[in-house]
Formats: sequence, structure tokens, C-alpha cells
Amino acid sequence: MRTRKIGPFEVSAIGLGCMNLSHAYGTPPPAEVSAALLHRALDLGYTFLDTAALYGFGTNETLIGSTLKERRSEYVLASKCGMTGVNGVRVIDGRPETLKRTCDESLARLQTDVIDLYYLHRLDKTVPIEESVGGLAALVKAGKVRTIGLSEVSGATIRRAHAVHPIAAVQTEYSLWTRNVEYGVRQACDALNIALVAFSPLARAFLTGKLRDISGLAPKDLRRGMPRFQPPHFAENLKLLDGFEVLAREAGCTMGQLALGWLLAKGENIVPIPGTTNIKHLAENAGGADVTLSVDMVSRLDALINVKTVHGPRYNPAAQADIDTEEVPQ
Repeated sequence: MRTRKIGPFEVSAIGLGCMNLSHAYGTPPPAEVSAALLHRALDLGYTFLDTAALYGFGTNETLIGSTLKERRSEYVLASKCGMTGVNGVRVIDGRPETLKRTCDESLARLQTDVIDLYYLHRLDKTVPIEESVGGLAALVKAGKVRTIGLSEVSGATIRRAHAVHPIAAVQTEYSLWTRNVEYGVRQACDALNIALVAFSPLARAFLTGKLRDISGLAPKDLRRGMPRFQPPHFAENLKLLDGFEVLAREAGCTMGQLALGWLLAKGENIVPIPGTTNIKHLAENAGGADVTLSVDMVSRLDALINVKTVHGPRYNPAAQADIDTEEVPQ
């Protein structure tokens, strides 16, 4: 697979978001299925794996640690702190002492001595970003973390954090139908030579064209609480897929690969991390790294799916309250 840079690391141009294997989309697959997928990912050339203490309240890190401990040298490992499960409840806590404790817990679950890229999962709005980043910098100095990242933060927060310690990567949602990063985050990352790691690059399966009926989603699937997947927005958004499918055929790739190719064309510092529980889809996503799009095709995609043509906000008000990333101007 083609490669890109994240801080000092050279990683596969498309990474693997591991959340799906333990969290957020209904009942996770059996452990042996998840383990087989992780091994297949490395065999296919994925060298960047992304997890978090929050995912499955630690079970995702445990899965990666137990499955891939013998192959640790084959991939760059990213995890996250600052948002974890406490007594079964999601808690945002960016205090340095908490980040130190949860890092030790993550290292134990991951069965490794060091985490290559350690993100602050969410900005704790009760703790200055300088203090949280100072806590992460102490972990770098202690040799427990190699580089620092931030997740779902604004351009202004990135600049404040980077003044305390170099930020290697910023992770945020970025896809054809989610463009918040284009209103501050991208500019900060480009100016400071920071990688932009794009989660949900396939719009939580919407851009694959395979999700056209939401009635079959599992009861605990997080998309059930997202406005874009609910009436009346979902029916309007479905209309975008007809034109998108035509462009995918013209580009000679699947719809999902076209969505990934669009992101890769947007900047050399962008690394998408689609997630999946399906080995066939894993291979299909890897093929997105081979998609090369003309300037004209990128422009046509921008014109088809953008902030004006997508219906509904990406989060409900409760979830949006935890996000620091800029809102799309209305």
C-alpha cells in the first residue's frame, strides 16, 4: 500500500479504525472474527491501527494487545485518552494525573511498552488545553508515548496545544458529507505540518452505497441517534447516491473507494481510517489507496456532496456539546 507521514512515522495511506470491532454499532463480532480481521489487515499492508480506551471500555485495546502482541513491530499504534468509561458511563477528564493513570492502563491492555501516537480524545472544557498537553508531554518524556495527537478540536485549540508540545496528528471526522475541518482545522494542520487523520471517511457506511435502509440497524447502533440517518434527512441524503454511483463507475472503482480517493486527493497530510468488521470490505478499503482522481473529478464530487446538499447536522445537540471543532457556517 502507498504510504504517508504522521510525525516521524511512515504509515499506510489508509489506516484501520478499530472501534467497530468492540463499540458503537450494535453487538460486536466474536473475538475470533475480530482477531482474523486484524491479522488480515496487517497482511494486506495496513500499518496504522487506531483504538481508544473508550472503545468497549477497554475491550478494544485488550483485543489488539492479545491478538497482535507478536506482530507489534509491524504497525504504528494509535490510542486515545481523556474520554473513558467510569462505572459504565462515558466521562471526559483531561487532567494530567488522569491521563497518566489511563495511559498505564492502556499500555497494560495493549501489551506494549509504548504507544506510538497518543491522542487527547476530547477537549475537557474544564481543563486548559495547555495543562492536558503538558500531561501528555510528560508521558513522552517518560518514554510511554512517542508522539501526541488531538481529536475533535478547533484550529485555535490546535495552535495553543502545539505551542506547548509538537502535535503530530489531529483526528476528526472528515468525508464528502462532513466538512467541518475545512473551516479551521485543515488550515492549522497545514500551517503546522500536522497530519490530519480522518475518521468515518465513508460517512459511517453511507458513502459505500450499501446502507439505504436504516430500519435494520441494531438497537444500540449510534447512527440511530444521528440526525442525518433519521427522517426526513435520510431520504433526502439518499438522493445523492445516484449521482455518486455514476461517478464511481466513471472512476472505475467502488463508491467507498471513490470516497477514500477523494480524501487522499484533498491533501498529502490526510490519512483516512475507515473501520469495518468484514474482511471483504477491509480489502476493498485498502484498494482506495490506489484510486487517483483528476482535478475535474474532485471538483465534480465537491459539487455533488457538500455542506449545502447534505441534509441534517452530523450530531444531535448532546453529542455536539462535547465537540470543539468549528461548526459549518450557516
